[in-house]
Amino acid sequence: MKKTLLSILLFLVAIIPSTAQVERPRLVVGLVVDQMRWDYLYYYYNDYGADGLKRLLDEGFSYENTQINYSPAVTAIGHSSIYTGSVPAFTGIAGNWFWENGQPTYCCADTTVKSVGSNSREGQMSPRKMLGTTIGDELHLATDFHSKVIGVALKDRAAILPAGHSANAAYWWDTSAGHFVSSTFYMNDLPQWVKDFNKANHTKPKFNIKTNDDGVTMTFRMAEAAVDNEQLGQTAGQTDMLAISISSTDAIGHEYSTRGPENKSVYLRLDRDVATFLKHLDEEVGKGNYLLFLTADHGASHNYNFLKSHRIPADGWDYDKSVSELNKYLRSQFPSMTSDPVLGEDNYHFFFNDKAYSAEEKQKVIDASVEYLKQDPQFLYVVDNEKIAVSSIPEPIKSRLINGIFRGRSGEITVVTRPQIFGATVSPDYKGTSHGQPMAYDVHIPFVLYGWHVDHGESTKPVNITDIAPTICAMLHIQMPDAAIGNSVR
Repeated sequence: MKKTLLSILLFLVAIIPSTAQVERPRLVVGLVVDQMRWDYLYYYYNDYGADGLKRLLDEGFSYENTQINYSPAVTAIGHSSIYTGSVPAFTGIAGNWFWENGQPTYCCADTTVKSVGSNSREGQMSPRKMLGTTIGDELHLATDFHSKVIGVALKDRAAILPAGHSANAAYWWDTSAGHFVSSTFYMNDLPQWVKDFNKANHTKPKFNIKTNDDGVTMTFRMAEAAVDNEQLGQTAGQTDMLAISISSTDAIGHEYSTRGPENKSVYLRLDRDVATFLKHLDEEVGKGNYLLFLTADHGASHNYNFLKSHRIPADGWDYDKSVSELNKYLRSQFPSMTSDPVLGEDNYHFFFNDKAYSAEEKQKVIDASVEYLKQDPQFLYVVDNEKIAVSSIPEPIKSRLINGIFRGRSGEITVVTRPQIFGATVSPDYKGTSHGQPMAYDVHIPFVLYGWHVDHGESTKPVNITDIAPTICAMLHIQMPDAAIGNSVR
């Protein structure tokens, strides 16, 4: 009798389907603050309100020693690396701009698509130049594309690259139109809610909202509208993703640097808008039902005039002058050249024009260039990018340089400037800043987890920007992006 009952029980267990499901949050929110140095979390801490950035720090988990493990540290690479868990050597996103086949190329430019929402070239964008999947792509693959994935930012590259290849939508600001647009890569017409939002929130055409605190608020308004109208995080059993990037912090930082009333103003606006956005998520998605991570695409150097006024070694590097003088030198050494051999400099890379010399001469031209540039005392290292692996450059700088090279889109030579010397206008009146170097001020970024299944705490163990995507994917129980080289830190 006992054996019969046991057999019946085993049979019932076998035929009754399990109701257990993979546990995931209703919504994942990625919040990237463009040019947010890690120390801004604490430099302005006493001025933050209780419900914004302080709430993330006081209730979330902060990885205090998160660094960028590639160079150059610039916007497009940062956004692609955060969401792919990878580096330029694998993603192909080698800069905001780079030379490809001798032509200047923008990282998201795509002439095969049209702007949706305007008639300008600002909408002719897509993620096609990025290799590798993103968190959102993997979420789609794990859920048979039932999830919704949307990117929102003022900068096109900051909306497009994080959202990934299979995104339901990406929206960015068209300055010539004064409102948000998309491209035919995603859709043929803007949803009615976006049209309504644009009508209620437009600016005058050509007004650069990116250089204004209002750009922060506009981005969060659009993000809230996406949550409401796309019902993000509000469908039972479905996990959606919203990738948000705040661009005004970068534009204002470039113009006014890391100190002063302008930078403080934009970060206090960010704090207030984060508080409003979190309250909105609490109401619409439910507190504890969403997972949010805060990070940055890169940091920034302090203004060199500011540092020098306090006896701290610093200066600006006139890269246009370096290119001009290098071209002059090379043409004197190789008189058979038909044009300037150096196309230009970007991302601390020198790009060369193969049409100016024969294939047999190329290595001689590069070798001569390296030796010439080494005479500049502003450079710590000058290296042929094909020879970085065998160059006497100390770690971790060496690995960062190697990770940042994608053949065909990176330059032939990389220069590493002395600390606090960066490419910029050289003038005693210059008050701005820049970024891109493999130094702490450019590569040390915040990484804070908040919300679903996140306990309060902090850690100073080393974490890389490429660990962010694997960490989020591990929490969601989905595969990490296919080009990822990082590891989950949870």
